[in-house]
Order: sequence, then C-alpha cells, then structure tokens
Amino acid sequence: MIGTVEETVTPTDTADDLLTRLTVSGGELLSQSLTGLESGTAVVTEQPEHGATYAGKITTADARVDWRRPAAVIQRVTRAHTPAPGAWTTLDGERYKLGLLLPVTQEAELSPGEVLAGKSRVLVGTGDAALEITRIQPPGRKMMTAADWARGRGDLGGKGSTGEARTVVFDPVPDPVPDRGPDPVPEQMPEGEQ
Repeated sequence: MIGTVEETVTPTDTADDLLTRLTVSGGELLSQSLTGLESGTAVVTEQPEHGATYAGKITTADARVDWRRPAAVIQRVTRAHTPAPGAWTTLDGERYKLGLLLPVTQEAELSPGEVLAGKSRVLVGTGDAALEITRIQPPGRKMMTAADWARGRGDLGGKGSTGEARTVVFDPVPDPVPDRGPDPVPEQMPEGEQ
C-alpha cells in the first residue's frame, strides 16, 4: 500500500455520489503515489487485515427491499443500490424502483410495507419505524416524486368511507430471505459510515 484517502459517507449519499467523489480523490492519490514512486519518496506498507472486507458481486435480488428489516438498514440498502441495480419492491406483483428513502421524525403506526400518503409526502412502514419515500418509478413509467405517484392512484391517500386513512401495502418478500449476514446497526459501524 502506498497511500490512502478517507471519504466521509453522509446519510444521504448514494453509491453514485460516493463513486463520483472517490473518482476525484482516488485520481489525486494515484497521481501523488506515482510521483512518489518515480522520485523514490513513496513509503510502501503492508495493508492491515483489520478493517479489510470482501465485497461480493451485487445482484438485482440484493436490491429488493424487505420491509420487515429495520429502517436504518433499509435506508442503507437503497442508497447502496442507487443508481444500479436500483432498490426495488413490488406492489400487486409489479416491480417498482425506489429513490432515496429518508427517516421521519414523526411517529407513524405503519406495518412493514404499508404505504400512507399525505398531501406532500409518502411514508412506508418498516420493521421498526417509518421512512419517507422521496421518489418512485412505477412499471413502464419514469421516476417521479412519490407524492405525484400517490396522487395518481385512486386507492391511496385521503380517507375511506369508514374515516380510516387509505393505504396500500407493498408485497412481502417471500421467505426465506437470503442471509447476507447480520444487519449492521449504526452503533457498531465506524464513525462516518452511519
């Protein structure tokens, strides 16, 4: 190892955002490393095993959202798979691509996958809390704001005849869910990766 560079991962960074920044900082590091090798000033060290992890190939199945998981894990899954292959879920058997999901501060009593639309935002239940869906791409359509999508559906938003809020529920992920290891929780993640 000749050099390293650190990059902070923010709560709204997608894989594309991070790749763009790492392309710039990695290019600068490569240039500095080659200059150091040429001049003989580069210090070569062995990469420590601690902190090194294997990253398997990402598949489309990995990007499917399981709404039973904790909100923090679901949010990271969607960010990690944006733009490709794209986080997705199904509704009535049809596939919907998801944009950024954001944590919400207000409590919303929603079961996993249950979608509740307000005038300006759309919430979805997870295993432990609600998330806001910012953008969604229905089958055969372009990516749009989740609020626009909800307004275009006759079965979502407003109140039903009994006074209950009208909701829809994303299809559950069939069991067994592929085991990709334990869910990382923010308290166990290194500083800057939460």
